[in-house]
Amino acid sequence: MNQQQLSQAFQEVFETTDSPRFFFAPGRINLIGEHTDYNGGHVFPAAISFGTYAAAQKRSDQKLRFYSLNFSDEGVIECDLADLSHNPDHSWANFPKGMIQLFNENGFPIPHGMDILFFGNIPNGAGLSSSASIEMATGVVLEGLFDLAIDRLKMIQLGQKVENDYIGVNSGIMDQFAIGKGKKDAAMLLDCQTLDYRYAPVDLGEHEIVIINSNKQRTLAGSKYNERRAECEQALTDLRTEVSVASLGELTSEQFEEVKHLIQDGTNLKRAKHAVYENERTLLALQELEQGRLQQFGKLMNESHISLRDDYEVTGAELDTIAETAWQLPGVIGARMTGAGFGGCAIAIVHSAEVANFKEQITQKYTEAFGYAPSFYEAKISDGAKELTEEF
Repeated sequence: MNQQQLSQAFQEVFETTDSPRFFFAPGRINLIGEHTDYNGGHVFPAAISFGTYAAAQKRSDQKLRFYSLNFSDEGVIECDLADLSHNPDHSWANFPKGMIQLFNENGFPIPHGMDILFFGNIPNGAGLSSSASIEMATGVVLEGLFDLAIDRLKMIQLGQKVENDYIGVNSGIMDQFAIGKGKKDAAMLLDCQTLDYRYAPVDLGEHEIVIINSNKQRTLAGSKYNERRAECEQALTDLRTEVSVASLGELTSEQFEEVKHLIQDGTNLKRAKHAVYENERTLLALQELEQGRLQQFGKLMNESHISLRDDYEVTGAELDTIAETAWQLPGVIGARMTGAGFGGCAIAIVHSAEVANFKEQITQKYTEAFGYAPSFYEAKISDGAKELTEEF
């Protein structure tokens, strides 16, 4: 979708001859550090070249009109600035509505209505964070159209608040953070407790990141996510009977091995082990990338998947088949699930010359096992949410 096509769609939908302004917010992948965010650990996400485009224009009245090329059958969704309350009938448009409401409530007034047309090329339900992408796209639209001096961290926090309080999903801040502060050719190590972060160069040389969408619907992700959180919290409660510790992310693997006997339940012990060891792998991953040691980084990715499979038990047969097949293929540095699990996506770092063979082999194995094929996306690591001022 280029600028001309987006502009034309905007003019047709909203029956205007005016040219809109254009904005973009990426999706994100997490290179390593899965299910560590709510355990007080580190994550290592990067913004990607797929995301959400927004064409937008101010109105002179109080009316808001939203349209998505991805959900064109829903038509134009309208509301008024005076009533931005959550409305189940407004489906996806609740994400931009929530951002507008929170901007208004937090000292960033939106005095006029808008027409906004969205187009996303993130596959729905793939776990690449399409909802946070819509939130941050809306954030930069509001910032740009109304000349708002909003700190980027504040915008990120408002995006998370939309997710938690307005939509009602108990998610962490990683998605909005990666999308809001992404940087071309760099991942970011983020401490989810303090929000301290630093960029790490991702120089893949002759390799590229391939995203493999299992195309399995993530039906269990919500309930199992809450279950895993509760299991980790119980493990932490057990540890606190004798250890002064604020979160599992504070423990090194050595410290954990010394105190793990305090955890009463075997399942909770496995969950806690993953949280501690995965956090350690994530810190190590930063060092490996900074020193250009891509092979070692790939090995940590593989170990991450094994831990998510065996100790955290969130992968499932589909993601295991993708990762375990990938490990055997030529040119693959590392492969793992990314996101919450139970379907969604895996990522692999693959030598450019082997990408075609990689796709062919994975497709064959996967289709034999499950009766349908996965999808593939070759992603570049990109900048965070921004207004598009050049032709795209």
